[in-house]
Amino acid sequence: MTDPNVYTRLRAFLDTLPGGYPATPTGVEIRILQKLFTPEEAERVTQLSSVPEAVPVVAMRVGADEAELAEQLENMAQKGLIFRVRSDDGPLYQAFQFVVGIYEFQLKNLDREFCELFEEYLPYLGAGFMALKTRQIRIVPVEAAVQGVKSVAPYNRIREQVKQQALISVSQCICRLEQGLLGHPCQRPQEVCLGFGDFAQYYLDNGMARRIGPDEALEILDRAEKNSLVLSPVNTRRLEAVCCCCPCCCPNLKYSKMHPRPADIMQTDYQAEIDPGLCTGCGDCVEKCQMDAIREAGGVSEIVDGRCIGCGLCVPVCPVEAITLVTRKDPAVPPADFPDLLARMASERAGQGAG
Repeated sequence: MTDPNVYTRLRAFLDTLPGGYPATPTGVEIRILQKLFTPEEAERVTQLSSVPEAVPVVAMRVGADEAELAEQLENMAQKGLIFRVRSDDGPLYQAFQFVVGIYEFQLKNLDREFCELFEEYLPYLGAGFMALKTRQIRIVPVEAAVQGVKSVAPYNRIREQVKQQALISVSQCICRLEQGLLGHPCQRPQEVCLGFGDFAQYYLDNGMARRIGPDEALEILDRAEKNSLVLSPVNTRRLEAVCCCCPCCCPNLKYSKMHPRPADIMQTDYQAEIDPGLCTGCGDCVEKCQMDAIREAGGVSEIVDGRCIGCGLCVPVCPVEAITLVTRKDPAVPPADFPDLLARMASERAGQGAG
């Protein structure tokens, strides 16, 4: 007989992970889990660790048949319910947070019902994200915008990092796919989400992406800039994944744009400055800006205080080179890698008494 409380336990378990999974008055979070997980899968996830483990280790801990467990875990990884890491000794499996994580892993499984449930749940998730000092995603400027900036940290030069990657994948943007299913199609490029290393391998193994080389990845970044997409990598020094985002589809940009001061809630090291002595008031930068951070005043353009997120899209379109990026007074050094990022988030949530 199925335990009616299995999804409640899974919800509570997911809420112990760094990204959180809060309860809601409507129960939408339970309806999401019921759609994604069978009762058996829900129970199994609660038995997994948040760090990668080999099947024999899990089997011994939970008292399961090793062969049956291996098949179950691989099926769950293929469904995007848990994460899989390839090692020389075989696959390793781990429980994974809902966002960034399980939701993004549903790229092949999205339907309108799931999209509607996710949109209903977003405000509850977003409140938890905003409460943390460490953001999962940060904003980096396009390469053309940092040419004149002194001492640019290596982790802020995405193109240079891409050139050094051995394994790269590209997949469809799940945010634009979701909005299309909800009847709000986006005309910007769809296949622009870049993965590297373990994330690339997971997406490739699950048939959610195709493998590309550094040259094509750089072409995708060029296409993203041409179409006014904001570069949003995972907030780590090691290159893990890069989203190319628009404020009409990406929740991170969409809700930040609604805020009176997006720069105060986004993780960014830069902001734009406009030299009024050089500006001709052509308006090209106003049109390019994705955060409504530039306005015309007195025949020239000016930056609206608190709205610039340092994406740099405005810099290369200025015909008179009146716009430059400057480093903010409080640049934050990102965590080393994704495990380090999760550890920081977990520590901050623990300090708040969450989870």
